[in-house]
Amino acid sequence: MIYTAFKALIEIPAFRHQIIEPNMQPPSTPPSSAEALLERCYAIAGLSLGELATLAEVAIPKDLQRHKGWPGMLIERWLGASAGSKPQQDFPELGIELKTIPIDSDFRPLETTYVCFAPLLMPPGITWETSNVRNKLQQVLWLPIEGDRRIPLAERRVATGFMWQPSLQEDTLLQRDWEELTEHIFTGNVESMTSRQGVALHIRPKAANGKVLTDALGPEGERIKTRPRGFYLRKTFTHNILINAFSSP
Repeated sequence: MIYTAFKALIEIPAFRHQIIEPNMQPPSTPPSSAEALLERCYAIAGLSLGELATLAEVAIPKDLQRHKGWPGMLIERWLGASAGSKPQQDFPELGIELKTIPIDSDFRPLETTYVCFAPLLMPPGITWETSNVRNKLQQVLWLPIEGDRRIPLAERRVATGFMWQPSLQEDTLLQRDWEELTEHIFTGNVESMTSRQGVALHIRPKAANGKVLTDALGPEGERIKTRPRGFYLRKTFTHNILINAFSSP
């Protein structure tokens, strides 16, 4: 049985009623272990973004139209993430990447999950094992957040976070997608790529606007200017991760 309703989720570990401690504050140092990181997750599970922002003395935007990354940055602060936008895990000392994921009332992801930038001038010899995608996805702390736009941003609750490592089957699927996608980049076909390519992983533009350009290889081996691209996990892939994490035995 899959837990599909938020009313039911309130009664299980995914969303649990949380009593706010009067002196509750974001940590000033990174977590010392994976267990300590999970304890920080459990401490904020069930709280709203507004409650967390108020406790952290952070301004709450009216909506996410111009502040898309705000929930993730708020959660990073409460968990003590240290990597920022660097090409490494959010908790490099632990080898753990943090991924917040907005979900609907049926626990389905509302958007694809950004992994990292896609290097369009790839260094020779790069493999799946040495890629930043695999580095980012070796061990992930998933933290679902209510994402229904009908719920005011400040009232959206944080669910219980959980650790995930790709199974052999998942890793194989991701590797196959990565190799197919990077082959297109290597052969100068980045401009002809579409977001429909890839089963679990796909590539699409990643920039503030269409005027931002970067270097890439063209079909004749020449350098061209194109929009930056990013690797994203498909919603079907992350939905299966959530199902496995929050389904009953």
